[in-house]
Amino acid sequence: MYLADGWKDYRIFDAGDGNKLERWGKVVLLRPDPQAAWPMERKMPCDAVYHRSATGGGAWEFNRDLPDSWKINYRDLTFVVRPTGFKHTGLFPEQAVNWDWMRSLIEPRTAQGKTVRVLNLFGYTGGATCACLAAGAEVVHVDAAKGMIAWAKDNVAACGLSDAPVRYFVDDCVKLVKRELRRGNRYDGILMDPPSYGRGPNGEMWKIEEQLYPLVADCAQLLSDDPLFFLINSYTTGLAPSVLKNVLEIALPGGHTEAQEVGLPIERGGLVLPCGASGRWTAR
Repeated sequence: MYLADGWKDYRIFDAGDGNKLERWGKVVLLRPDPQAAWPMERKMPCDAVYHRSATGGGAWEFNRDLPDSWKINYRDLTFVVRPTGFKHTGLFPEQAVNWDWMRSLIEPRTAQGKTVRVLNLFGYTGGATCACLAAGAEVVHVDAAKGMIAWAKDNVAACGLSDAPVRYFVDDCVKLVKRELRRGNRYDGILMDPPSYGRGPNGEMWKIEEQLYPLVADCAQLLSDDPLFFLINSYTTGLAPSVLKNVLEIALPGGHTEAQEVGLPIERGGLVLPCGASGRWTAR
């Protein structure tokens, strides 16, 4: 398992009964998590609780006044977090283990004064974008939602990276990749965090079971002659890590491929909360 155990501003006190009890900076939240299919043991006051609705969605119950947003740090990165109407906070802390991995590949090359270009598809609020920029890479950040692009810009600014070489596109990822192929653009690193289902800015439909491999195959053609990495993240229930490994091995023969679950440590008894899966490819 890829374990994101380097956090100081984030921790999971306990998880169970379909929830996780977690601290974001100085704020304690209780949020649903379907993976926590065991009893919760620890009880403590929460600043806010997210209650699911029987008809779908849900709402926050605030036990004290909270700011609309606040900042937390991971190593030298700073992120803006806020409770959203869909239980999320704008950051997936388990991805820190992949941020560190990408930086470990990018930094030796940029330290030599070489250019590293990274394509971040389904880029959300830009956690990975910030990590790659901090490592010295140039990044193209793509997401179909204008609000997520705006949030990514806020995170880049919070990291002190507003002058770093990043371009943002509100676009359908499949269409953008095909345009990049026609233009002859190439990237040294590509990462994607595709949803199970989704819509592009013009209503384009996405279903991961049908469209993941064709997208990865197209992206494989965008890699430079001396590529660093290809990363696929998935939170789709039932999509095993071995699926991601197979997709990468077929689309990118040669190199080294591995895939594992991603997890976060739970303070109670050394438990680990599973948080999706990642498939990693490197050229050597």
